[in-house]
Amino acid sequence: MALRAGGLIVFRRLAQAVPDTIQFLLLQTSYGEHHWTPPKGHVDPGEDDMTAALRETEEEAGLGPAQLRLVDGYRRELRYEVRGRAKTVVYWLAELRDPGAAVRLSREHQDYRWLGLEQACGLAGHTDMQDALRAAHHFLSTAAQQ
Repeated sequence: MALRAGGLIVFRRLAQAVPDTIQFLLLQTSYGEHHWTPPKGHVDPGEDDMTAALRETEEEAGLGPAQLRLVDGYRRELRYEVRGRAKTVVYWLAELRDPGAAVRLSREHQDYRWLGLEQACGLAGHTDMQDALRAAHHFLSTAAQQ
């Protein structure tokens, strides 16, 4: 059976409707190769992908549903292999309502950063995650122009 996870690409705007002021939240794992990703985690039995994404974001970054605004129309599915098993991660886009809200890391992570698109892509490392971040930025930039 394939592994399944849900996550949120969390962003904040430092000034309204200016694409260059969009920053993405990346967390650095405290295990393995210490890679950087948005908050995400496995879907527990009885959960759907979105419930897992919200729960994991609160557990890993201390950002609860009341602090976030889900953005309609963005959903990205990443598929890759982890230790010989297929894994699917579904990401949604969520804006931090208060750009100054504190991030509280769980033991699973050792650092976090708010980064512009290119810096976030540089830390993300994996091409599929870079593509997801670029697609999210494009989606937000296009929406701001409408």
